[in-house]
Formats: sequence, structure tokens, C-alpha cells
Amino acid sequence: MTSRSPDEPVTPTGDGGLVRIRLDLGYDGTEFSGWARQPGRRTVCAVLEDSMSQVLRHDVRLTVAGRTDAGVHATGQVAHADLPSTVDVDGLVKRLSRFLPTDVRVFRASQVPAEFDARFSALRRHYVYRVTDAPHGADPMRRLDTLAWPRPLDLDALNEASRRLLGEHDFVAFCRRREGATTIRELQRLDWRRDAEGVLLASVSADAFCHSMVRSLVGALLAVGEGRKQADWPAGLLTATERTSSVTVAPPHGLALIRVDYPADGELAARAEVTRNVRCGGR
Repeated sequence: MTSRSPDEPVTPTGDGGLVRIRLDLGYDGTEFSGWARQPGRRTVCAVLEDSMSQVLRHDVRLTVAGRTDAGVHATGQVAHADLPSTVDVDGLVKRLSRFLPTDVRVFRASQVPAEFDARFSALRRHYVYRVTDAPHGADPMRRLDTLAWPRPLDLDALNEASRRLLGEHDFVAFCRRREGATTIRELQRLDWRRDAEGVLLASVSADAFCHSMVRSLVGALLAVGEGRKQADWPAGLLTATERTSSVTVAPPHGLALIRVDYPADGELAARAEVTRNVRCGGR
């Protein structure tokens, strides 16, 4: 792989120049050990980078909007790569469809401004967690993306507890801390509904998420939904100064990243600068 940082701007378009390409993609996380490369493990990043490098005969490095954990799915993941200006962007999706394994797909490839950064330019990420409390468990056709919960869940209690978590807080009680990373996040949406089949869908949106945050929030809320904890218990954990062992992390297979929001092209650079300062310098 090249030594150039993926956060550096691309070189001008022209002979030997690079252009920044946005990839919109999805994957079934069941057989992946998460997004990030890990020695000896099958990861989404490794499969995509290695496949694209072979197809394009050019070392490809991807910067992703959100590094999902092992077993977590995505229908709206976003990544970017700097590719030679000679690459046929319009034909890239079809070429990759013949090369990639069936559990990861690139839906769209498009040239974007050099200031676009899949990670730092993002305004917010949207996740959905699926769980069923039906006596028969999960539909066999949805068993790989729906958690089967063995006890009835109270929708009103779930939503009451969720409302108390909204806003900007230090979510350290719900996160696996990473060295040098802040655990302060703005939780912009957290609510539950039942779909036509009675499956509970938790919609979760934030400017960013720290490691295991969504699954920890869901785990805490399920304890409220089944009546083991009061509605004010999850929000009470926001005063913690370290990760708490009282929260059970929900299994990964119920979780999917469904969308990432970005500002208008003219605001990309400013957004990336602000986010870098917050994520890398703390706040």
C-alpha cells in the first residue's frame, strides 16, 4: 500500500493525477470480523481494498464513514478512495459486482470534490436495530438481522427511557474507550416502533458513535422494556466516569448502518476541519 495518508487532498486531475471517488455500499456482516483490517481475519475493508486493487491494478485505500463491529450489517455505508483519473467511474460498480463476494456490494460510485471525506465530513450516522419479542422468535428469513428476545417488551417504556438519553452527553458508560478518543456525543434520535409484522425497530442517529455505543444503549433499553429496570435507569448512567459492567451489550446481528448524512459540497472542508478538531483533539 502507498504511504500517503487518505486524509490528504488528492492531486490535480490530469496525467497521473488522482480523483476522489465516493462509494455507497452495503454488506451482510455475519461472516465479517467488522470493517477494519485485522491480521488473519476476514474484514469488509480488507475484502474491498484487495478486490479493488486487483480490479484497478492500483493500490486502493479506503476511508469509511463508520467502522462497524464484527457481525454488524450496513445498507448505507459510505467510503472514499483516491483513484487514478483514468478510472472508468461509470463502469466501476459493474466491474466490482463480478469480482466481490456476494455478502458485500458497491451500489454506487461517483466522483466527489477533493474536500469530501467519508469520515470527517459526515454530519450524522443513522442506525436501525431490529428485535422481535414474538413467542416463535425471529422469522427464519430475517434470523441473521433480527434479535429474538425471549420476553415481552413494552414499547412505551422503551420510548420513555430513550427520550431521556437524547442530547449531548458523555456516553462513556456505554462505550468501549479508545485511546485519545472522546466519548462525548450528541444523540439526535433514539426511538422505537413496531412494524407491520410486530418487529421492534430502534432508530438511532448521532453526529458520531463511539465503540459499541449503539449496542450498549439498546442493551440497556431492553432491560427497561422487559421491566427489569426503571425508565430513568439508562439516563442515570450518564453521570458515570467509566464504562459500566451493568449494561449488557446487545448482539451485533440486529444492528445495521442505514445512512450517512453530508453537507453541501461547499461546506465539506469546513465540516471536516471542525470534526477533526473535535474527534482528535477532544472537546
